[in-house]
Amino acid sequence: MIPVKGYDGAKVGVLGLGRSGLATARALIAGGAAALLWDDSPEARAKAEAEGFTLTDLSRQSALEGLAALIVSPGIPHLYPNPNKIIAQAFAAGLPVDNDIGLFFRSYASEDWESFDITPRVICVTGSNGKSTTTALIHHILEAAGRPTQMAGNIGRGVLDIDPAQEGEVVVLELSSYQTDLARSLTPDIAVFTNLSPDHLDRHHGMGGYFAAKRRLFAEGGPDRAIIGVDEMEGHFLANQMSEGAADDRVIRISSGQKLESFGWSVFARKGFLSEWRKGRQVASIDLRTVPGLPGAHNHQNACAAYAATRALGIAPKMIEGAMHSFGGLPHRSQLVGERAGVRFINDSKATNVDSAAKALQAFPKIRWIAGGLGKEGGIAALTPFLGSVVKAYLIGHSARDFALQLGDSPHEICETMTQAVARAAAEAEVGDVVLLAPAAASFDQYPNFEKRGEDFMAQVRSVLG
Repeated sequence: MIPVKGYDGAKVGVLGLGRSGLATARALIAGGAAALLWDDSPEARAKAEAEGFTLTDLSRQSALEGLAALIVSPGIPHLYPNPNKIIAQAFAAGLPVDNDIGLFFRSYASEDWESFDITPRVICVTGSNGKSTTTALIHHILEAAGRPTQMAGNIGRGVLDIDPAQEGEVVVLELSSYQTDLARSLTPDIAVFTNLSPDHLDRHHGMGGYFAAKRRLFAEGGPDRAIIGVDEMEGHFLANQMSEGAADDRVIRISSGQKLESFGWSVFARKGFLSEWRKGRQVASIDLRTVPGLPGAHNHQNACAAYAATRALGIAPKMIEGAMHSFGGLPHRSQLVGERAGVRFINDSKATNVDSAAKALQAFPKIRWIAGGLGKEGGIAALTPFLGSVVKAYLIGHSARDFALQLGDSPHEICETMTQAVARAAAEAEVGDVVLLAPAAASFDQYPNFEKRGEDFMAQVRSVLG
């Protein structure tokens, strides 16, 4: 646990009692604060009470009086589409509002660091797609290199739940736009921006607000190294703002598909090969085509980001290459579930939007595509250019019929349930086919989250494989 600094003897409100909220409450108390906890959910309140916490209804009139700060869980809206009423009251009263990420950055360094020969470092990863894989891959490379490391944030443990730093340790944090948007303190040593595509637009009032939330990690965080994906214009803009010119190697530009040979430092992948360029010449290369845990161009972009981050820490290219080969990938992200008679079954349940689904559809040559769920605005119309590798689509969930209309003459079948979709796809698959779950939709019509959807797919596949 990281005890929170700056609130010893003060009262601090904690709004939202999920994983991060409860970790925040424990860390505040460890730092000497009195934590006043509340959640609108009776189930969340019951869980907190079972752990021994006392609850305070922060929505009551005058409940915020005397508080030093209000700490908010990331899932609670603080501005758009409408702020939570308790947060709005805090704003009106001038009460500082923060989140666990802000508390982490103000509390992580300790007096013990004065005796360290190698100062601990923090790497933060943000972007629309690939954050989790990039974060996990960086963490895996560090472990393989023998560096002490912890992984937290939007993946794994809450940031305040990690252990105090060891000498030379590297903490790797995955940060969503919800987390970077509100944190009052952001000071990563290395910051990574993977890419940007439309997501969470209601929460950020459009693409501009969404990008602005990501940009805060760089513009306000002031990292020593900025690793920035430039496959979208927003990445080019951000890299331009962070650098003093093309030769400035404090910014490492990364790409999957573009040559980036004219910059001070760049890492890019083309035709399955990762290349590192510094000051106009190539200094290292890795054949990613033989790395089983990183299939497809989207994972090659993740590999470039993780490579750049760990190279910025001084890890040798050969060490990074070896670690990439031993990386097993993450559940529900291009995850190989099984294979039979030349047919592979891939679980990419995390592909909840069209951009991530498009990347999955480009990763394999012959696809029997399981898609559907609770469709997002625009459905799958934007995926039309990427259907060339799809042999047939098997549609499930609430949006199955809407997706069928958008597929037009492309071969498809409405299956509605995962059980039927997996059975039909497996029965019709031929040698060389990939049965791919890449829903391009949210899971909430049939499942509580994308993990449960992926687990159902895996269970059905295992049933088929016997």
